[in-house]
Amino acid sequence: MPSQAGRLRRLVSGKRTVVAPGVFSPAVAKLAEKSGFEAIYFSGAGFSNLLALPDLGITTLSEVAQASRQITSRVSVPLIVDADTGFGEALNVARTVEEMVAAGVAAIHIEDQVLPKRCGHLDGKELVDADEMVKKLVSAKEAAGGRLMVIARTDARSVEGMEGAVERAAAYADAGADMIFPEALESRDEFKEMRQKVRVPLMANMTEFGKTPYLSAAEFQAMGYNMVIFPVTAFRAAMKAVKVAFMGLMESGTQKGMLDSLMSRQEFYDLIDYYRFEAADERAMKAAKELMERRR
Repeated sequence: MPSQAGRLRRLVSGKRTVVAPGVFSPAVAKLAEKSGFEAIYFSGAGFSNLLALPDLGITTLSEVAQASRQITSRVSVPLIVDADTGFGEALNVARTVEEMVAAGVAAIHIEDQVLPKRCGHLDGKELVDADEMVKKLVSAKEAAGGRLMVIARTDARSVEGMEGAVERAAAYADAGADMIFPEALESRDEFKEMRQKVRVPLMANMTEFGKTPYLSAAEFQAMGYNMVIFPVTAFRAAMKAVKVAFMGLMESGTQKGMLDSLMSRQEFYDLIDYYRFEAADERAMKAAKELMERRR
């Protein structure tokens, strides 16, 4: 069987732009898979926000690895994981790679911000020196040994301008990055410029309420981008839906008026393949009874 990294490499080498929605739990990942997405994305912002924490790089490697493993154990599509700054320096990045390989992850991306990092679409970011980031990438690639894709994210656009972002992207590509993730570009022309000047696969971030204008997957495909992520769309939709449900419950004291907006028990059971587990339990009970009967 091909590895998850191998599957993802084939996807991003195709003619279509791979669309990877952000997922934040195994159930949401299964929804994405059943909706037809061929790859999924585990957002650092989505995960930290799920824990009611800010996206400042304060989640830990063990937390992210465990959450990633829970997702990969329940779906078959490749998972790309946001590894923030790699959870430390070059040696820590190598450890991060090993943990993510063990978790069944197809790819990780690391970024060139200093800690505490900020959301890529906020102001006030600071960058590490390019040579420090290159060292991390060299360490990551050596540890990966082809077992997962290493994606380099640069936040240089809002700190050093497009010239700095392109220079860093080129350096990271030379360091062996399998894909470049230029964060928070601010126009279609900037995306085009990055594509023209960087000759490795590119990933775009189509988040909401940020610095990047809303562009469709088809538009990114026309510009030659290999992947586009929608990192926290599902999380924001879920939180809004829960807020509305709680407000309605507080006001009316009943959920009867919102049943049409809820996933039914049957729909959720179908999603998680409930009856397969039930059938397995029945087979085990039947086998156990037969065994005990023979012993009597």
